[in-house]
Amino acid sequence: METPDRIFFKLVSELSQIRRWAVSGLPTLNYLCNMKSFDVPIIYRSPLISAIKKKRKEMDKLKKDFTPTLLDFGPVQIHLARHFGFCYGVENAIEIAFRTVDQNPGKRIFLLSEMIHNPQVNADLQSHGITFLQDTYGKQLISFDELKSDDIVIIPAFGTTLEIEQRLNGIGIQTEKYNTTCPFVEKVWNRSEAIAKKNYTIIIHGKPGHEETRATFSHAASNAPSVVVKDMQQTMELAAYITGEKPAGQFYEEFKGQYSPEFDAEKDLQRIGVVNQTTMLASDTQAIADYLKQIMISHYQLEEKNIAERFADTRDTLCYATNDNQTAVAGMLQTDADLAIVAGGYNSSNTSHLVELCEEKLPTYFINTEEKILSAKEILHYNFHTKQEVLTANYLPAKSPVKILITSGASCPDAIVEGIINKLISFFPEAKKVSELLNEMKDDK
Repeated sequence: METPDRIFFKLVSELSQIRRWAVSGLPTLNYLCNMKSFDVPIIYRSPLISAIKKKRKEMDKLKKDFTPTLLDFGPVQIHLARHFGFCYGVENAIEIAFRTVDQNPGKRIFLLSEMIHNPQVNADLQSHGITFLQDTYGKQLISFDELKSDDIVIIPAFGTTLEIEQRLNGIGIQTEKYNTTCPFVEKVWNRSEAIAKKNYTIIIHGKPGHEETRATFSHAASNAPSVVVKDMQQTMELAAYITGEKPAGQFYEEFKGQYSPEFDAEKDLQRIGVVNQTTMLASDTQAIADYLKQIMISHYQLEEKNIAERFADTRDTLCYATNDNQTAVAGMLQTDADLAIVAGGYNSSNTSHLVELCEEKLPTYFINTEEKILSAKEILHYNFHTKQEVLTANYLPAKSPVKILITSGASCPDAIVEGIINKLISFFPEAKKVSELLNEMKDDK
């Protein structure tokens, strides 16, 4: 039986899409008949991964089994995470973007910034004539002054700020018509608005420069005083202003660029609620919320029944895919293995957190394409801590079988995961072929 939260997620997704399609005149009835069917370019699909996901879904309809899928090629064994790859929001955004290109020949089409944090998808969109207005950090690549009312501007899956939306609307551009904002991001905005109406200040756990956090901050700050905390360390510093251990005047320098206009550090930290960037580590967000809750209880000497006087019950605002992917990695890490490979865009927040989880237990290699696997001896991978690619030698141990864990971020096409698997097994001449494994899966039905 599905949980109330998952049912709510689905309803939010469906209603959000219906609302958008109603504005654009697209056939909502067709959508209702095919709720989970997205028209994503075939180049992003993988016969192997599709077969695996289909089989796991049939065997585990309630998503209670988070053990990985074993792909035994003989001398190399791949343990594939139970959940990984494109999520609802990403597939929805890709479908809208490519459909927009198909339906508007000859028109100038812009993307506000990267559609999702995946280099292959963004390159494909650009090759189809879509131009980016900003980079991933909000730096302007093309001035809004160059836009005309009949231009099309697609809002990416991360959403955008109210200020940018209003500016585009002022030019005459219909942002609602081509808005691919993930419904689970919108859920955070709705949760923020709800607690704002009860006079709580909104604490946002997120990366201050990330597109989604900038968008969430904008929406939150339009309703209530808001401040972003990037991690537990910043949260502890914020708590010192709640308790008065630090003078309020110091807050404005320490949290420069992370608080809403006219934020009053003496007054606005007396009633708070926590929401988050949907792709953060679930355990980190929970720890931050629990910590701040205890600070409020201790400082204001609250009894359990009176917590709502100072601390809002926001529950978890991570999206279902982030939860599933992180839980699947935890399940995957229970397997005895030699190394882990995580695939995804280097600027992808949700992917970096999967890397972070794997790094706690195994040598982990973060790559964005199978081409980074240079040979059986060398791999070029990304260190997201230092923001640099690193060349590592002898990453595959000299043993048999070699056991490798693999997962990918929510914006990584399945085709890339299959490419990685093919590259790895190519180093073992006696290994089974992918086609053999597919035939065995068909025989198991």
